[in-house]
Amino acid sequence: MSLVLDPAAQDLLFREARTANTFTDEPVTDEQVQAIYDLVKYGPTAFNQTPLRVVLVRSAEARERLVTHMAEGNQAKTAAAPLVAILAADNEFHEELPSLLPHFPQAKDLFFSERPARESAASLNAALQAAYFIVGVRAAGLAAGPMTGYDAAGIQKEFLDDDHTPLMVVNIGKPGEDAWFPRSPRLSFEDVVTTV
Repeated sequence: MSLVLDPAAQDLLFREARTANTFTDEPVTDEQVQAIYDLVKYGPTAFNQTPLRVVLVRSAEARERLVTHMAEGNQAKTAAAPLVAILAADNEFHEELPSLLPHFPQAKDLFFSERPARESAASLNAALQAAYFIVGVRAAGLAAGPMTGYDAAGIQKEFLDDDHTPLMVVNIGKPGEDAWFPRSPRLSFEDVVTTV
């Protein structure tokens, strides 16, 4: 066997994990979300930057506001999920770099003094962190339903500010009845990997 991770954990995180479209009513606790974050915060990023920001949409009033910005096909499942998280990129992440990268504090000004450079770095590295977050949700025994079908400007205005760019909305919970679409094909190793 080439992998050291237990086969059951491999299945939980990857092989049997799917994007959930329905959920049970079982709540997702703040303690579960904190445990997820405390695990996935160790995922690698460039310069140890941490641009991911998570907005947990818990109240009925906030959920209604969010649903109005979701694409029609995503509205019902977003309204019904036990927890919804808006994952966003903080374009001012560089302010934290001196404490996150203490051996190279000048990286803040050397590489990220210009807003376009920050936005590009924030987008890439927050997307990496979002992927870790989804795997962390799975590690907690929950299912994730990440979506990008929404009005980004509306979500930014409603829940964020000009310094935060929405990346995705993730429904979170225990999978419900008929939660999965059939597994879609994946490319083979030979289709993806070349050696030079």
